Amino acid sequence: MKVKVISVLEDNYMYLVIEENTKEAIAIDATVPKRLLEIVRKEEVKLTTILTTHHHWDHSRGNEELVQLVPGLQVYGADERIGALTHKLIHNQELKFGAICVRCLLTPGHTLGHMCYFMWEDNCPDAPAVFSGDALFVGGCGRLLEGTAEQMYRSLNETLGTLPKETKVFCGHEYTVRNLKFALKVEPDNENVKTKLAWAKARDDDDIPTVPSTLGEEFHYNPFLRVAEESVQKYTGKKNPVEVMKILHTENDNFKKRAEPLDPRAVLALEWGLLGSLVQKE
Repeated sequence: MKVKVISVLEDNYMYLVIEENTKEAIAIDATVPKRLLEIVRKEEVKLTTILTTHHHWDHSRGNEELVQLVPGLQVYGADERIGALTHKLIHNQELKFGAICVRCLLTPGHTLGHMCYFMWEDNCPDAPAVFSGDALFVGGCGRLLEGTAEQMYRSLNETLGTLPKETKVFCGHEYTVRNLKFALKVEPDNENVKTKLAWAKARDDDDIPTVPSTLGEEFHYNPFLRVAEESVQKYTGKKNPVEVMKILHTENDNFKKRAEPLDPRAVLALEWGLLGSLVQKE
């Protein structure tokens, strides 16, 4: 299993997962068709499948065009709002593409129909991978646009948090530096956060992706996976993990607003699913 990390738009990632025996490929969050198909041709593989994490424009906008360009292309996801959807998935459903096994993990919070994709190959020494969309980021997690803090807690700490610690985390955005700045505010004495932030800043300066991390690493510096830690509870003033999660999201939203003021029209458009009309398309 070979994973191609593809940077698109301002800070999005889409991925091409290649089954090296069959030379067939799976796209995760196929956002920019032209760029994706260029890489498909370069890798000399056949694109057979799209796995979409959620319906937001910046993760699914390429689906309709791609199904027109690639005959027989199958589009999987858990939300009927996903464009060109051919297969609606349920939690814990398993798929197989050649030697690649996929477990579909429903992770509500950012949206109610958010799905992560856990992939592995049997009898392979390589670490498994999870494509976490806007559920779990390096050092952070997605905003609560549709779901609740309890749903996000369960999605991160029970559904994703129980995967093997060596699992590689391929997320949907390059938000690592900002995420870790917030993590440092939550835990100013956490040396793991300081080290990861310095590393991420250096990568950012060189325009190099910070993905993947590993799930085991995330438990050392991601506050949204550390809701049971005394230092994180002290910051929030709460001990119940769901209440800790809720406070973290509120504080993180406020931190982001101070750091990166947003056009109010863009916020509304994002929440209404209309962001595409405000962003120039490639």
